[in-house]
Amino acid sequence: MNEDILKGKWKQLEGEVIKEWGKFTKNDIEKVNGEAKILQGKIQEKYGKTAEEAEMQVKKFLKKFEK
Repeated sequence: MNEDILKGKWKQLEGEVIKEWGKFTKNDIEKVNGEAKILQGKIQEKYGKTAEEAEMQVKKFLKKFEK
């Protein structure tokens, strides 16, 4: 799933994001608003991951929703 699809399906994926990264608040979800780079930054911030680790987590998460 590329970033354009993430943006397009963001409302549908919000709940899945919260399940995956439970430390996210509703405010965090609103700030991300389907932007992969912002999601990666939030993962780094909340979970202390490196940029590379956060990017890999996002890619792995998005693969679950490819069709």
